[in-house]
Amino acid sequence: MIRSKTLLRIFVCVFLCGAITATARAADKVDFARQIKPILAKHCFACHGPDRNKQENELRLDVPNDELKEVITAGNSAKSDLYQRLVTKDVDEMMPPADSKGPRLNKKQIELIRRWIDEGGQYDAHWAYVKPLRPSVPKTNNAWVIGAIDHFVAAGHASHGYQPAPQADRRLLIRRLYFDLIGLPPKPAEIDAFVADKSPQAHEKLVDRLLANKHFGERIAIYWLDLVRFADTNGIHGDNHREHAPFRDWVIAAFNNNKPYDEFTVEQLAGDLLPKPTLQQKVASGYNRLNMTTREGGAQAKEYRAKYAADRVRNVSTVWMATTMGCTECHDHKYDPFLTKDFYRLASFFADVQETAVGAQGANLKVPTPEQMAQLKKAEEELAGLRKRLADAVKEPKEKQDALKKQIAAVEGRVKQLKNAGQPTLIAVAGKPRVMRVLPRGNWLDDSGEIVTPGVPAYLKQIDLGERRGTRLDLAKWMVARDNPLTARVFVNRLWKLMFGRGIAVPLDDFGTQGTLPTHPELLDWLAVEFMESGWNTKHMLKLMVMSNTYRQSSTPTAELQKNDPQNQWLARQGRFRLDAEIIRDNALAVSGLLVLKMGGRSVKPYQPAGYWAHLNFPRRTYKHDSGENQYRRGLYTYWARTFLHPAMVAFDAPSREECTVERPQSNTPLQALVLLNDPSFVEAARVFATRIVREGQGDFSSRLGFAYREALGRKPKPAEEKILAGLYEKHLGQYTADKKSAGEVLTVGQAKAPTDLDAAQVAAWTSVARTILNLHETITRY
Repeated sequence: MIRSKTLLRIFVCVFLCGAITATARAADKVDFARQIKPILAKHCFACHGPDRNKQENELRLDVPNDELKEVITAGNSAKSDLYQRLVTKDVDEMMPPADSKGPRLNKKQIELIRRWIDEGGQYDAHWAYVKPLRPSVPKTNNAWVIGAIDHFVAAGHASHGYQPAPQADRRLLIRRLYFDLIGLPPKPAEIDAFVADKSPQAHEKLVDRLLANKHFGERIAIYWLDLVRFADTNGIHGDNHREHAPFRDWVIAAFNNNKPYDEFTVEQLAGDLLPKPTLQQKVASGYNRLNMTTREGGAQAKEYRAKYAADRVRNVSTVWMATTMGCTECHDHKYDPFLTKDFYRLASFFADVQETAVGAQGANLKVPTPEQMAQLKKAEEELAGLRKRLADAVKEPKEKQDALKKQIAAVEGRVKQLKNAGQPTLIAVAGKPRVMRVLPRGNWLDDSGEIVTPGVPAYLKQIDLGERRGTRLDLAKWMVARDNPLTARVFVNRLWKLMFGRGIAVPLDDFGTQGTLPTHPELLDWLAVEFMESGWNTKHMLKLMVMSNTYRQSSTPTAELQKNDPQNQWLARQGRFRLDAEIIRDNALAVSGLLVLKMGGRSVKPYQPAGYWAHLNFPRRTYKHDSGENQYRRGLYTYWARTFLHPAMVAFDAPSREECTVERPQSNTPLQALVLLNDPSFVEAARVFATRIVREGQGDFSSRLGFAYREALGRKPKPAEEKILAGLYEKHLGQYTADKKSAGEVLTVGQAKAPTDLDAAQVAAWTSVARTILNLHETITRY
């Protein structure tokens, strides 16, 4: 006879086992978005997707619809035609068809579809096209968590069996924050102060100070200018100069002033259409003139109008929607619910932009500098006062009236001069909209297509225009409407990439079915809603990110993480990536002491190899590098010639900006080391840094090397590093002592004056050491 306690144990065991099995089944439930939709997209959308061209069927598998109910019997795969067509041996019935050139489904994929149907066949709309709602923050009993972001990330850690990495040491953390938020290195004294500050508020105080720093806008602008394809030339044939610098200044100021992202969007797309637009809103509308244009003789105006229209659709849909609308220029999208007609309806919004189809795109606005604005205001006030005095002087002697008139004429001349003294730029000017029609297969010669008016993609919520024609202002407001499912998600995902090295959803330019699903979808939605509800506050979002413990983790992976999560999808460490091209140069100049932090104004021309522009014709041009302070400005202000971008920029993967770039590649080539060793900007930075090492380092080799490492990396050199560099120094000191001419040549690279009070051989040898330090992986990498 079995005792009651034994029976109880058996009962509990059976009960628990059943519960565990049920939980496992729930956890193993087929995920439509992650497991089924990719199969359908790869194997079925070609015939049953959004592109209906030549498809002789009504069944669509890319969106929920009534036809799906005819082929799927929820909960019963045996009665579902969709499943039966996958397993049948009948060549006339099987799907994909027997003569299909595409890949066939494997047994595992077919089994997933069977399970999905048997579990109910729930077809969810694509995540990116559903309005984000604020999800509940998961509760995790984890002392590591200090905010909502960490709760979401910790839940991901738990589900994958990971533990967060330890916090980065404070030296690395301050360098990370400086590079991420202002794109410049911290000074040794700033590192020391942060390391010494043990207060709980130390991290937040540093973050607030950097977000308020005037160079914050420059750092974030680098990324935005990639998106909107800002350049100083028009590209295509002659790649001629075009005036856009005030737009760059507007972007920098917008980020510094924390302009709400909805306003930031509206002013770029339609600043000129706002009621009584300000000067700066007009400048912002220059976004609409950043596309490539041509001046080539013989180019067909009609062809290039079509090219410009297509360029604008590709850019606006990538920048704000992370949508590959470019695919729909010639045909309906093969994978996403967008039509060719949608492409040309979007293009129609920009049909009012007045421009020269073939020829020079002359500047159409002059933008005074802040100093000129102040002078103009003062002159206009003086003019108003003089005119009032003249009006009151009707009974005064004629001589006094004539004197006042003479003064007025002089001030009027000064006002006119100040108004014409501003920096020229190209802005949007609206006029009568051009006729826009669907171009069959994108053929600009074919006028048989339907005439279309402005409109947003038919699959998404429409703009209520009534009977009137839509404008760019309507499009801009639609982009930032609270129920637009894309805009907020797209931008916070890109901010996340800047702070962590990888987006929550990748790639950053495709939120469609060919992109990957977000690793942390609830976190992405939480951030998107928080962004909108904060008033589209960019600095608020960045502060949330960099205040998290997720951000503060070490970037050093364990062997297990490196093997199981090499892309750091689950954020069990921080990202580690090379600095952008501009920031690599800024860092070298900052360490040397050469960097000039003047903001704004025209683009500048650093040293460049002679003859690099030799093949730049129509007309032929000779590159002349700048002298004085303009030679040492931040890389953000480098003259951006689309077809002949500065070679050091190219070496470090800066884009030509002929098209929107949402993420720069991270190549690793010998050319990069050669640039750091031999580019005159870097050699000059190294020799000026060497002068500082000798003067300020003082003492013996070890003391001076310690100074160099603190200035460049904020740390002491390791014994092995010191040994190697000591050998290099002694070798080169001997060579330069024996060859004074070579030492002198090293010290005259660039425009900075060579020291006359120091031993040339010693400074030249330290230049070799400085060049090595500036070439270190650690120097050009954000940890």
